[in-house]
Formats: sequence, C-alpha cells, structure tokens
Amino acid sequence: MKKKENGYLTVFLSLCIAVVLSLCLTLIDGARRGGAALEASCAADAGIQSVLAEYHRQLLEQYNLFAIDSSYGTETPGASNTEIRLIYYLDKNLTSADGPLLSSGCRDLLKLRLDGVKMTEMSILTDEEGAVFRRRAAEAVKDDIGLSALNEVREWMEEIEVNGLDTGEASQEKERADQYIQEYEYEDEEGKQHKGVENPTEVLEGKRSLGILKLVVEDESRLSGNTLPLSGLVYQRMRQGKVSRGNLPAENTNWLDGFSERLLFQEYLLRYMGRYGNDEGKQAFHYQIEYLIAGKENDTDNLRHVADRICAVREAANALFLWNDPAKSTEVELAAGAAAAALGLPALTPVLKTSMILGWAYAESVYDVKTLFSGGRVPLMKDGTSWHYSLAAALSGNLGDSSPGGTGMSYEDYLRVFMTMTDLDVLTGRAMDMVEADIRMTAGNEFFRLDGCYDRVGFDIRISSAYGYEYRTERKGAYF
Repeated sequence: MKKKENGYLTVFLSLCIAVVLSLCLTLIDGARRGGAALEASCAADAGIQSVLAEYHRQLLEQYNLFAIDSSYGTETPGASNTEIRLIYYLDKNLTSADGPLLSSGCRDLLKLRLDGVKMTEMSILTDEEGAVFRRRAAEAVKDDIGLSALNEVREWMEEIEVNGLDTGEASQEKERADQYIQEYEYEDEEGKQHKGVENPTEVLEGKRSLGILKLVVEDESRLSGNTLPLSGLVYQRMRQGKVSRGNLPAENTNWLDGFSERLLFQEYLLRYMGRYGNDEGKQAFHYQIEYLIAGKENDTDNLRHVADRICAVREAANALFLWNDPAKSTEVELAAGAAAAALGLPALTPVLKTSMILGWAYAESVYDVKTLFSGGRVPLMKDGTSWHYSLAAALSGNLGDSSPGGTGMSYEDYLRVFMTMTDLDVLTGRAMDMVEADIRMTAGNEFFRLDGCYDRVGFDIRISSAYGYEYRTERKGAYF
C-alpha cells in the first residue's frame, strides 16, 4: 500500500514567504520614499546655501555687506538669474551619474529629477526707501561701537540747536551791520553830506570774499576734483520709481531705538566711506561723506559746502562767547568807541562794536576750521583759555595760524553732526549712490545695481522621482 504524503508545510512556507516578501517590498518602498525625501531636502538646503555663497565679493570687501548680485555681471539683474543658479546647483546635487556606486554598475534607487524652481520671496537692499540697506549697515558695526560715543553726538546736537549755531545768523547780522556802516549818512563840520565811513573790519571782509577753502587749505590744487554724474545712480532711480522692489514686509527690529540705529548707520558710513583727510582707495568721489551732506556733483563743491557750514557754526559759537565774555566785550566796546570818536561819530559806536565782534568771531572761525582740517580739535563752545586771536591780530587779517592738537570736537565730529541734521532718507539715498558708484569702478562690475542685490530669498522647489513620487518644498535663505 502506497504511503500518502501531505503538502501543508509547502503551503505554509509559501504563505510566509509571500508575507515576508510583501513586508520587505513595503520596507524597501518606504526606504526609497524616505531616502528620496531626505535627498530632495538636502539638495534644496545645499542649493540655497550655494546660492547664498555667491555673494558679491567686491561689496563685501569694500563695504562689509553680504548680498546676492542678481545680475551676475550682466546688464540685467532679476530673480530669473538667481533661479537659474539654484537650478544649476540642484541639478548637480540630484544627479548621481558620476557617483562611485553607479559608475560600478549599481542601480539608482531614487532617480530624482528637478521639475521646477520659483523665487517666491526676496528682500532687496534698496527696499523701504533704503531702510534695508541702512539696517544691514548698522548691524555691521553695532558690536564695535559703544553707546557712549552715540550719546556725545546727542549732546552736541542739543547744544547746537539750543544756541542756534547752525542758522547762519551771525554772518547775516555782520552783513547788516556792514551795510549800515557803508550807507550811514552824516554831515561834517562844514555842513557837507557824506555817505559811508571806514569799516575797521574791511581787511577781514576782503579775506572772507576769497572763500573759506582758500583760507584753510594751503594748496587747493591738491584737492580732489572728481566729478560724478548722479543721474544714473540708484537714488535718482528711486525718486523716479525705476528700481526693482522686493515683496517681503518690513522687518521687526527692536534691538535699538530709531535714533541710535541712525547714529550707528552714520558710524558705518564714517568707517567705510572716504572723507577729507581720509580718502585713500576711494575712486568715484574722494570726499564721500561730504557728498552725503552736500549732494553736489564734484568733490570740491562738496568740501566747500561742509567748510562753509563748519565756519558758520564756529562763527556763531565764537560770537556768542565774545558777547558774553565781559573782558572781551569791554575790549571791543572801547575799540569801537575810539574808532567812532576818531570819525567824530559817537553814535556809530554800537554798530561798530557789532561789526568788530562779528569780524573777530569770523577770524577765530577761520583758525578753527583750519585747525580741524589739519586734524586738530576745537571746543564747541570756547572759553578764555582756548581762544586764539587777539582783537588786533584778527582785524589785521593775518589768518594763517592753525593747531594740529587741542581738545573738543574733531572734523569727523562735525561730519557726524551734519549727517544727523540731514534728512535720513536723503542721507541713505546718497550713501547708496556712493556704494553703487564705487563698485561700478571695479573690474567686471560696470553694470552693478544696488537694487539688484538680495539679502533674503525664498524659493518654491518641485522635485519628482521616476518611481512616481513628488516632493514640493519651500526654502528660505538670509545673511543674518
């Protein structure tokens, strides 16, 4: 009799193998999905970082600012150029054809490909009327500058405003006094009518007519004569509405109050831009800070404007001291009385005193400006110990003195004050002009535009797999 054989073990193994195989395939598919998602994420991160790594080298070197130049050396900046750069890096990171495994015949288990890239967010340095540029600049120096230095500027500003030192009233009052003396009508002992008398400050007024630069700079031919057309620069384009704009909202910055941020921005400008006495390496304008204050199209006019303005402040401060100092006020009154008596016109004494005090103040101001231009310091409000010229020396018109030392405010301090008095949007726009003009003068950057520089970007990235998976990710990148 034949023995009957059972097949239950074979069926059981078949069922087990089917279950195990399904589990293995499911695990493999899950691993493939997870690996593909991980690789897509890593590729996106690496791509963003690679795009950010292409910051503009010259902008960083000269002005310590990080930004993507979306023109990449071409005439046309734009988001599409940056998208192309990201696509390039994503393709490189997603393609494994040159990997060691595939080159040895192994199969690519992920087969990822890039389907599309779209820039969805961007912040441009010129956004918010230049506030983004201003913020980045202030952040570049905030860790290096103490708040005590900023408080000094506040104190100078308050003293200048309280005493009205920047109004130009002193020179206007001098003109009125001189005009009165020039047109004064009187009758001599013989009954003849006369108009005008000799002004004791006439020599000084002859010096004033030369202009302050001729009095404080020994060789004007050594001054920079650089001229820069401003029409094609970023500030003019901004006012014409011809700049690119980002789509990100204003940043919420609470790390400093607005005035302190402004002062830090000005310290940044003093550190990275040229000025009289410190213009080495600057090409478009040598006296860049002076341009920020004056806004003229050539260096000499910008310097002249600043020199005139310093002289006006000094003239007002010096006149205030002379009026309030009993000894010097009495000295001038006696001299004016003697001059009026010599003319036989004692009624002119008060006007002659005014003219002589303001003339003396102007002579001292020329000394002050020359001292500042030579690297010295001058107190904002002088006293008897810091006063330089005697009345006789001032009226003689010999104004060649200066001192490289002293205490008080420096030329740079006056630039700080004048920048603070300048409208913030104007100051920012002119500063961006200087950055753009300077960068354009470097090799390969003749088409550089500050409104093509991104400091924050965001992208929508779509990646798919040949096995039917799709991944969509958003990535953002910034330099801060």
